[in-house]
Amino acid sequence: MNPALVAGLASVSALVFLIVGMAIGYWGNSRLNSRAIRATEDALTQQIEQARTRSNEILKESQQRAEEYRKEIETERTNTARQARRDRRDLQRIQRRIDRSAEELNSQQTELKAFESRLKQTDEELRERSANELERLSGMSKESALEILLKRAEDENDYEFKRRYREAELKYQDDSDERAREILAASMQRLASDVVGEASMTSIPIPSEDVKGRLIGREGRNIRAIEANTGVDLLVDDTPDTVAISCFDPIRREVARVALVRLIKDGRIQPARIEDAVRKAQKEVDVAVRKSGEDAVLDVGIRGLHPELTKLMGRLKYRYSYGENVLQHCIEVGHFAGMLASQIGDNAQVAKTAGFLHDIGKALTHEVEGPHAEIGADIAAQYGIRDNIVVAIREHHDREMTTHASFIVAAADAISAARPGARNDSNENYLKRLNELEGVARGFDGVRRVFAIQAGREVRVLVDPEKLNDAEASYLSNDIAKAIEKRLQYPGLIRVVVIRESRAEAVAS
Repeated sequence: MNPALVAGLASVSALVFLIVGMAIGYWGNSRLNSRAIRATEDALTQQIEQARTRSNEILKESQQRAEEYRKEIETERTNTARQARRDRRDLQRIQRRIDRSAEELNSQQTELKAFESRLKQTDEELRERSANELERLSGMSKESALEILLKRAEDENDYEFKRRYREAELKYQDDSDERAREILAASMQRLASDVVGEASMTSIPIPSEDVKGRLIGREGRNIRAIEANTGVDLLVDDTPDTVAISCFDPIRREVARVALVRLIKDGRIQPARIEDAVRKAQKEVDVAVRKSGEDAVLDVGIRGLHPELTKLMGRLKYRYSYGENVLQHCIEVGHFAGMLASQIGDNAQVAKTAGFLHDIGKALTHEVEGPHAEIGADIAAQYGIRDNIVVAIREHHDREMTTHASFIVAAADAISAARPGARNDSNENYLKRLNELEGVARGFDGVRRVFAIQAGREVRVLVDPEKLNDAEASYLSNDIAKAIEKRLQYPGLIRVVVIRESRAEAVAS
């Protein structure tokens, strides 16, 4: 409703109330003055009539304005409804276009799937035709071609692996070789002991044939007494002016030698004197064995070693391996192992002890079954040697080693055995070993010539450059080394050098 109309009605209502109040007041006083009352009533009537007239005018104006507002609102509503209908029609048209587009997309998707199916079928037919045609032209089946491709891929992968292996080997070989040379040189130059080829004393010179007769005795009783008390065999008829002692046990052979020297010097040879001489020789050899063991322990610097182990080490003074004195070899290995351990920062005392005791089993190899490394490890464990030293003794000839001390002892053992003059094989064994060494290398494909040099410490293999590339040649050296380790027995280390030489020749005429 129009605010002006409302304000007019309010003012009219207020005026009416005012007039009514005044009329009431006037009426109350009309009795006092009727004439005044009538006059007032006439005035009031006139005013009320004016007010009513004014009120009607205001009401008509308000109604007119209200009608105008109603018409405006109706027009606005009509316009709004018309716009809503137009919008609804637009939305419906858009929805219909969307529905048509969706139907078209579904149809296109169905056609695309059908096309893909036809294309896949066509591709399979083409593949099958191509495969059949290739099989017909090449004269081989699909399986054969696949096998050839796999073989080619395998060869390429194998070549790539060997090439990378060769690159890695060349990358680290220089540094590792230089470091190894420094360590070995620093250790070996500190131990430059004399190496002399020794042989077991198996014969004793006699001054005359008369002494030989007394050694034999009446009907051979003296020689039988000597053999029974010492456990050796005496050969008195093979060589003039010489008595040969034959026995696999070096201690018994030494006892027999000392006893015979004593008997020959005394000249009184009879069973009773023989028994007395053998007892004295046994005591003398026992003292010498213990003294040799103690000297060796002091030389190497081993502390707290059990006396029985010291005695067993002393027995090695009379034991030889490849012409090398085993006790001297153990002393060298102990020194080498201690120095190698100190060079690389490992426990030098552990390595030294393990190196010194590594061949102690050879003192009992004729009395106990088994390899000398196993025998030595069991003896060391029996007399309280620590486990890490026992393991190194047991593993110093193994292919797989588990401790640093095992590697150090094995390296020291190889260094001592490989020194010039340390070991002395017979000429026949030497030639046989070289022939076997060259034969192992010749058994590989691509090998042209093989030469064993440096007394069998190095094998040089010349390969055919057309059959092997550089990577395969590098791989071949490892294969030959593994084959030598598997098939041959040898002291020390053997270096395998594979040489691949390419030559290009041309003739100018």
